[in-house]
Amino acid sequence: MNPVGRWVSLSLRSAACGAVLVTAVMVCHAQTHRKTTPKPEVTSADLFAYVRGSLLQYSADDGVNDNLEVSIDPTATVLTIKQPDGQCNIFLSALDANTVTWDVYDASDSMQARAPLARMTIFSIAGKNARACYDPGNNIDPSTPVTRARLVFSWDKIPENSGFQTKFTKALKKLIAMSGGAGEKDIFKSE
Repeated sequence: MNPVGRWVSLSLRSAACGAVLVTAVMVCHAQTHRKTTPKPEVTSADLFAYVRGSLLQYSADDGVNDNLEVSIDPTATVLTIKQPDGQCNIFLSALDANTVTWDVYDASDSMQARAPLARMTIFSIAGKNARACYDPGNNIDPSTPVTRARLVFSWDKIPENSGFQTKFTKALKKLIAMSGGAGEKDIFKSE
C-alpha cells in the first residue's frame, strides 16, 4: 500500500473510532441525565392526603373513637377530625414535632369492652393551643386538654411489621413543619 493510501485508511479508521466514542459519550450522558432528574418535592396536599387516608383506613369501629371525616382548611394549618361525639380542630401551626409519642390505649369503659387503640400524642408549642374540640351541637368542650392533640387508630387494623407508625410520624412531622409548626430537631446532636 502506498503512503497516501495508508494515510487515508488511518484517517477513515480514526474518524470511525471518533464517531463511536462520540455516540457512546452521548448515550452515557443521556442515561446519567435521566438518573439524576430530581423527584418532585412532596407538597402539603400530598402529606394531608396520606394523613387523611391513614386516619380513615385505620379508624376504630367502636362507635366512640371512629374517625368519620378528616379535612384541612384552605391555609393547611387546621386539621379537623369528626368523630361520633363531635369534632376536634387540630392547629398544626401550634404543634411541636419533637413531642410525638405513641402508646396503645385500652378504650374499654365500665359499660363496654372495646378493641385497643394506637394513640399518637403531640404537644403544642409553649403558649399555644394544640386543639379545640366541639360537641355535636358545635359547643366547645371545656374538658378537653388544649395543650395536646391526639390521633387514634384501631390497633387491630394496622398491619403488623408495616412500619406504619414510623411512616405516619414522618409524614405528620413534615406537615407540621410545612404548616408553620415547630419542625423536628435533633436536640442531642453534638455540634
